[in-house]
Amino acid sequence: MPSPTDVIAEVDGSKLTRAQLDLEVKKKMQEMQGKIPADKITQATAAIRKQLVDDFIVRTLLLNEVNRRKIVATDKEIADAMNAMKENIPPGTTLEEFMKKNGVSSEQLRQEITLGIRINKLVNTTKTAKAIPSEKEIQEFYKGNKEKFKTPESVHARHILVAKTAGEEEKAKTAKREKAENLRKQLLAGADFAAVAKENSDCPSKNQGGDLGTFTKGQMVKPFETAAFSQKKNEIGPVVETDFGYHIIQVIDHQPSKTQTLDKETKLKISAFLQQKKKYDAFNEIMQGLKAKAHIVVAEK
Repeated sequence: MPSPTDVIAEVDGSKLTRAQLDLEVKKKMQEMQGKIPADKITQATAAIRKQLVDDFIVRTLLLNEVNRRKIVATDKEIADAMNAMKENIPPGTTLEEFMKKNGVSSEQLRQEITLGIRINKLVNTTKTAKAIPSEKEIQEFYKGNKEKFKTPESVHARHILVAKTAGEEEKAKTAKREKAENLRKQLLAGADFAAVAKENSDCPSKNQGGDLGTFTKGQMVKPFETAAFSQKKNEIGPVVETDFGYHIIQVIDHQPSKTQTLDKETKLKISAFLQQKKKYDAFNEIMQGLKAKAHIVVAEK
């Protein structure tokens, strides 16, 4: 039996010892090795210790509650959850590799999935979680979050770049600008843009015929952005100079900013979001109630 000084946290008789916490911290730090700057290790270790103590308290309270209420997970529910997890594992990675990377055994994974199912059932017993978002709630969310439903103005463009380097002499810059102007003349005369880009552009996008894909404001350097968003569709624009060099831009498509209407599909998305929020609120309500009734002692804060 651990001595009082060895106990870091206690929840209704369940204890987290210093040795257990130190072992878990060590595992976490090993997983993050090389990802934390040397001068932040002490701070990161303290944060991980606190998080693990908090996790122990929450897990213990919830485990005790689902046990008290005799909430169980069926074999089918566990199997379905395992299959769903397998589908979400990165392509080319097996479940065994995933578990090894995360330092989890098959038994531990099954236990975590089982507890997750039981906790979800606990949350779903509350009135808050059961409540279906009303039409009024959906309308209010939409009106109060219009920015979330806005699609920003965008441009789909391709370009040819004649690159310049910092510190180049004016003579070299002039020659490069002249090259860009000559390429533009070829395009205006009917040359194939993709072929000219592939042959002459200094941008990696030349492998895609100069295609940069679709972008919004703020993603490109200012002179390029200004030109692209002001040009007419399919127009071969004038040569534009940026810090990268000289660009010939062609806008393939230009979509104005628009706000998604509150149609059936949007309502369904908002309803699903609000439903998840209600479950989150229900979980917090449960935790507040359990913490208020429990005997919790934390020696390390």
